[in-house]
Amino acid sequence: MRIDIITIFADYFAPLDLSLIGRARESGLLDIRVHDLRTWTHDRHRTVDDTPYGGGPGMVMKPEPWGEALDEVTGQEGTDVAVPRLVLPTPSGVPFTQPHAERLSGEPWLVFACGRYEGIDSRFVADARERMPVEELSIGDYVLAGGESATLVMVEAVARLVPGVLGNADSAVQDSFAPGAMENLLEGAVYTKPPVWRGREVPPILLSGNHGAVDRWRRDEALRTTARNRPELLDEIPEHELDRRDQEVLDEVRLQVGSESVAD
Repeated sequence: MRIDIITIFADYFAPLDLSLIGRARESGLLDIRVHDLRTWTHDRHRTVDDTPYGGGPGMVMKPEPWGEALDEVTGQEGTDVAVPRLVLPTPSGVPFTQPHAERLSGEPWLVFACGRYEGIDSRFVADARERMPVEELSIGDYVLAGGESATLVMVEAVARLVPGVLGNADSAVQDSFAPGAMENLLEGAVYTKPPVWRGREVPPILLSGNHGAVDRWRRDEALRTTARNRPELLDEIPEHELDRRDQEVLDEVRLQVGSESVAD
């Protein structure tokens, strides 16, 4: 997979040289290229923004450097695909979810445009849409200083799903929100060695060797975590997919949550 990132803060993406993503870049599984938008400016101040038409606070990123940057980046060699998919991180975009990461991980070429200030002149987006697929995606209902943080989040979420990036492919299948993973229940508690730490023991069932019982315990924990932290996700699970034990666990959690609310 090739990923191009256009930004005015190229150093922001140094973490992409670390851990799984860094190793995947070294091995050639990922071809990640970071470009400085100011390369495509033509004044001595390397200006990338200006005041908004119609008035108002803040500055808007100019379309000229963005247009030239996208023209040159997408004209470079390095992929058999004619055009990439352009991703624009923006708080006004569609919420980015695990299914988005799954789908984008199958793309051969992605370009991320990291906006700043009040955003990029809308003509740049309109022009890009005439030449390639464009997605405006949001990582949450809040506003950041720029698109770099959101791009890091999305690149990691997507890149780890590219075949070969994770050492154990089953890890991605069992993730919270992964398609088919416990009906998108959140992942429950996890433990490793030692069996006792500061007087706290690992649940005995995990040491039993009874794989069926361990699977049931993990599902119970996933149900408890989801009911406590994201109860709205449970509404998406059809009633017939919850067995008697599932209902018992959920009833226990609801009673506990109700008792805690009364105590508060």
